[in-house]
Amino acid sequence: MPDHLLEVRNLSVRLHTARGPVMAVDDVSWHLDRGETLAILGESGSGKSVSSSAIMNLIDCPPGEITQGQIWFDGQDLLTLSDEKRRALNGKRIAMIFQDPLSHFNPVYTVGWQIAETVTAHGRPSAMAWARARELVERVGIPNPDAALAKYPHQFSGGQRQRLMIAMALALKPDILIADEPTTALDVTVQAEVLTLLEDLQAETGMGLVLITHDLGVVADIADRVVVMEKGRIVESGTPHSVYHAPSHPYTRKLVAAAPGKGALRDAAPAGQPLLSCSALTKSYGAFQALKGIDFELMTGETLAIVGESGSGKSTVARLMLRLEEASGGQVLWKGDNLLTKTRREMAGLRRQMQMVFQDPTQSLNPRMSVQELISEAWVIHRGIVPRADWRDRVVTLLEQVGLTADHASRYPHQFSDGQRQRIAIARALALEPEMIICDEAVSALDVSIQAQVIALLGELRDQLGIAFIFIAHDLPVVRDFADRVLVMQSGQIVEHGTTRQIFEAPQQDYTQKLLAAGLDPDPDVQAQRRLARQVSHT
Repeated sequence: MPDHLLEVRNLSVRLHTARGPVMAVDDVSWHLDRGETLAILGESGSGKSVSSSAIMNLIDCPPGEITQGQIWFDGQDLLTLSDEKRRALNGKRIAMIFQDPLSHFNPVYTVGWQIAETVTAHGRPSAMAWARARELVERVGIPNPDAALAKYPHQFSGGQRQRLMIAMALALKPDILIADEPTTALDVTVQAEVLTLLEDLQAETGMGLVLITHDLGVVADIADRVVVMEKGRIVESGTPHSVYHAPSHPYTRKLVAAAPGKGALRDAAPAGQPLLSCSALTKSYGAFQALKGIDFELMTGETLAIVGESGSGKSTVARLMLRLEEASGGQVLWKGDNLLTKTRREMAGLRRQMQMVFQDPTQSLNPRMSVQELISEAWVIHRGIVPRADWRDRVVTLLEQVGLTADHASRYPHQFSDGQRQRIAIARALALEPEMIICDEAVSALDVSIQAQVIALLGELRDQLGIAFIFIAHDLPVVRDFADRVLVMQSGQIVEHGTTRQIFEAPQQDYTQKLLAAGLDPDPDVQAQRRLARQVSHT
């Protein structure tokens, strides 16, 4: 009988695809002890989620196939158990939380019903289930738990939904909790709160925690041990300190080198006349005032970052500037002309000068159009920029400019990785030769090495073409590496602004200091100091 709480031995998983079989997991072995946090670190496609899905019996077979291996838990190999016995263990002894709780909650049932169902599905009476649901909702920090039980998933923020997902997973006090990218899409302060909650709950219950992540900061903050996966294999393992400070494998060294927040700060913003100027900009939705008088300027060739938590109003500012929504008041001057007074036809002519890159290229790129069609569509709408006979050559030039090749022009969005799709979205924005590009969380969902590549690309375009960027983000290390100036927003207002150096080295406002303190550093030694400082400030 194995000594560990959970032990994966020589696990291999083959996926049968249209292009042939792929070894998603190749001879992987790792273990987890009671009360321990094991981080499985790797980028998209590394096999980290597939290996953990095998533990929960969540791999569809076919097209998946477990070709070899054992998964030992409580003296038995899970791979030899019937589906019925596996279901009895799932949720009760081994539970899992996912990256996007909104897609895993049922939208037509209240969260109280869904948490209680986890308990009743394992034979507990309904009254006990609802009492447990209320207890858990209160324990994970949801305000007014009685009212919360009667609400639906869409009525909560992203951080609250993740807390509710944790409550559901812990309903039956499992021995093991598998957390698959649980904080990737969360703001820095919410991320810190969720990680602290997981640690507190682990201390209370003694459960083992498997944390699947691509974020070295998360590893530094919470992990006891880490295994690094690449292309389905474990390439390195050790403590967070040894893996960060003395990585032995080239892939691990690449991940460490790509971690943001360590580059040189940009000292001076470009001088000159404002390209864009917002003054007294407001937006109301009924009685709710989303923006409360926003004032700032953007210079030619400058990168201005707008940071803040979800609901701070930063994306609303972008939508108002581009007239994707109508402002309630104020001015947006583009080269001295007020965009808010322009007609639809006048705005259509101006849009070629200002483009936007969105967070999720899967949603913003039409899946039925080839890359050639996606990029050249801009010239169908804005005629006269590129002669039709030159469209093919110009598309190839744009693709090469963003690090892709001519062969990619005939492919479709689903045939690319996330990083490649975001490069296509950038190429499409460049097709109209804009003077300003707004990036709304354009790199927040990307792996660290892909994120570093996209940021380097944007920096090259800024320096070579003189494009100005408005960079909306919650990832502060990326902002530190890329921006000239930073606006900090809270509750629809700008609470602080300054150069990147001023904001990161000498923040004046408590809110800015709170954001910076909540950020995660990939260096375990630095992160340990930040955690200690946070704990002292909370006592």
